[in-house]
Amino acid sequence: MKKKQSRPVHYFIAIIAVVAGVLFDQWTKLLVLTHLKGHDSYIVIKNVFELEYLENRGAAFGMLQGKQFFFIFCVALIAFFSIYFYRTVPMTKHFLPLRICAVFILAGAFGNMIDRVIRHYVVDFFYFSLIDFPIFNVADIYVTFSAFGLIILLLFYYKEEDLEQIFHNRKGK
Repeated sequence: MKKKQSRPVHYFIAIIAVVAGVLFDQWTKLLVLTHLKGHDSYIVIKNVFELEYLENRGAAFGMLQGKQFFFIFCVALIAFFSIYFYRTVPMTKHFLPLRICAVFILAGAFGNMIDRVIRHYVVDFFYFSLIDFPIFNVADIYVTFSAFGLIILLLFYYKEEDLEQIFHNRKGK
């Protein structure tokens, strides 16, 4: 049997991690607003990677432009399910990667939501010109890597018994 650790301690650490993630995201956006807004892009590696200021009023790849209420509603849903998932996952080392994914998904969702509420757009600035990849930000990195990590973990790392333990953990308590 794997040792369970104190839930309140894990919750406190998760809250601190989400806040730290959001603060880092917002700090990078503040730097971009201060140093890149109104200026040409900053070339980091010629024809490969640059920092370019973009005001994104839509979702990924510029979809759903100007649908702020929809995005805020989506963040509320993501927050609800991420918190529910975090609370459902057993507090053992074995399930730590899943809890980390939930924390970073929350940090990314909140980071971009703050932009949408305060500025009415999301500040994006990372641009891979080599492949003409859409411009993105730190919060997008959190969400994308965590979502892929979550999928990989659930499909290839955790066994059926683990998933049973996660999704039926609250029954009978």
